[in-house]
Amino acid sequence: MRFHTIILSTTALIASQPVLADTALAAEDGGDGIIVTASRSEQSLSETGRSITVIDEGRIERTQSVAVVDLLRNVPGVTFVRNGGIGSATSVFIRGADSTQTVALIDGVKLNDPSSPGGGFNFGNLLTGNISRIEVLRGSQSVIWGSQAIGGVINTITRAPTDDLAINARAEYGYRDTGQVVGNVAGRFGPVAASIGAGYYRSDGFSAFNEERGGTERDGYRNFGANGKFEITLNDAISIDLRGYYSDGRTDIDGFAPPTFAFGDTPEVANTEEFVGYSGLNVAFLDGRFRNRFGFAYTRTKRDNFNLDVQTFDALGRNERFEYQGIFDISDMFQATIGAETEKSRYRTGSGVAASNFDANIDSFYGQFSVTPLEGLTATAGLRYDDHTSFGSETTFAGDIVYSPNDGNTTLRASYGEGFKVPSLFQLFSNFGNEDLDPETSKSWDAGVTQKLIDGKVEVSATIFRRNSRNLIDFISCPILTGICENRPFGTYDNVDRARAQGVEFSLLIRPVEALTWSLNYGLVDTEDRDTDLTLARRPKHSINASVDYDWSFGLKTGATITHVGSQFDNGSNTRELQGYVVADLRAAMPITDNIELYGRVENLFDEEYETIYRYGTPGRSAFAGIRLSY
Repeated sequence: MRFHTIILSTTALIASQPVLADTALAAEDGGDGIIVTASRSEQSLSETGRSITVIDEGRIERTQSVAVVDLLRNVPGVTFVRNGGIGSATSVFIRGADSTQTVALIDGVKLNDPSSPGGGFNFGNLLTGNISRIEVLRGSQSVIWGSQAIGGVINTITRAPTDDLAINARAEYGYRDTGQVVGNVAGRFGPVAASIGAGYYRSDGFSAFNEERGGTERDGYRNFGANGKFEITLNDAISIDLRGYYSDGRTDIDGFAPPTFAFGDTPEVANTEEFVGYSGLNVAFLDGRFRNRFGFAYTRTKRDNFNLDVQTFDALGRNERFEYQGIFDISDMFQATIGAETEKSRYRTGSGVAASNFDANIDSFYGQFSVTPLEGLTATAGLRYDDHTSFGSETTFAGDIVYSPNDGNTTLRASYGEGFKVPSLFQLFSNFGNEDLDPETSKSWDAGVTQKLIDGKVEVSATIFRRNSRNLIDFISCPILTGICENRPFGTYDNVDRARAQGVEFSLLIRPVEALTWSLNYGLVDTEDRDTDLTLARRPKHSINASVDYDWSFGLKTGATITHVGSQFDNGSNTRELQGYVVADLRAAMPITDNIELYGRVENLFDEEYETIYRYGTPGRSAFAGIRLSY
């Protein structure tokens, strides 16, 4: 506890784009904004051929979303499922890849939990709070981001330090006694620039066991979160970067109570405490042409469940990562990136003499080379080598190209990427583990075009993609206790599956006048288990999002969003289908002074009844109102 308390007290990252870009939720938006996720360093969007979507601060504030996943559902090719309300277990799928095959980041530091069965990240506790920007990178991206980047990368970025004093705060109240308070202070004090914030959320919620199927007990949720960043400038060439993020969530859950063990209302609660810390030294040589970053990142996830004050589950996952990255601007035409990492993952379950402890190490080296032979054309290629204490080594390759022949009015992009995911500590070493597992691997490609029309008032983008995955890890039964099933009477894990995902992402942005913006995003994701020819579970084929926003001359801002998610199978055997649904949201905001704004929204306006997971409830029609201050 002392370790992360110390780091949290000293912490750091990022920027917001102009309000004009706040509705550009489409991939490859054709602008020349700065992104950090594609190469782990600042880079112009026009210099990468990879598929990336930016949700900036203006858009986050405009939609008034509380949970990050409610913003992600508006990104083409991204869907999620949740077993209840905000705070409950939430899985995000990028282009049909499993949620454990997505790298989740907060300010560039991995959030994935080594104590979870698949080693993935639960998005349930990730609230928008003081997040000012989200970058979603789609496609296999293991060259830069390593293990788990099979489907893509989601980087949530908190408020950055500022030169001038900046104070941001908001409070809201609404549906089922739901309240939230969030605040952040940023500024500079000599060589130190800082940004520190905190937030609290609570709600009585609704029954996780679908009320339409008999659920009666409300399952509430509360969360306390904090964020911090410090940027210390020692001189023009040397600076120190400190960042911290903390989340403590408690949610009521439903389960399988004795004696019938049928799913229904239970008094169980789940606690999740997450901490992320980063400290880095930045050193520049050759008049800034050779930039070096030496960093240490630490993540800690503590999970425990209680049933009437009796502990029923206890797990602790930790990651410790030392990393180096160097970027060398060889000339105006050539840039080289090199990096090295060593990471140790630890997992503990239980307590006292009955506790089980597992750990594994992975050492990594990567390099990337970019060339810009002529204006508007950039090509990039990279290679990565990883050595794991259990399965051995893995080598991955990636490359992309982007070309605009007419100053960004037309942009052509294409990329190829390979991905891998190391077996989780649970899959390797638990009572169900198999130490002979190989990593999951993937090969993916995409190609797209963005076209601006009518002096930029219309922008249309289309991308096609395909990903093949092999050696997918799944749980198998053990009727005969020989081979990998030896001493595994209840089953074990094995590399048994292959999968394919392919589809189309489309977006349209129309701004006929400055006050009016209309956007449309569509994702078609066709998934297949290549061993059974069945559709992957909980992967809807179609998802559509349409949004309109209008700013009135007297200051009022209004908007509406309609989201449609198509039908999906709830199980791998494709015997249980969940129907598609349509959800409509309304929002409005009105400035009272230059620094104070009132806002409100209605979610699920038509009270749509739907499920993203069989028998689990979703929120009905609900209304919220709040106040926002900025100085």
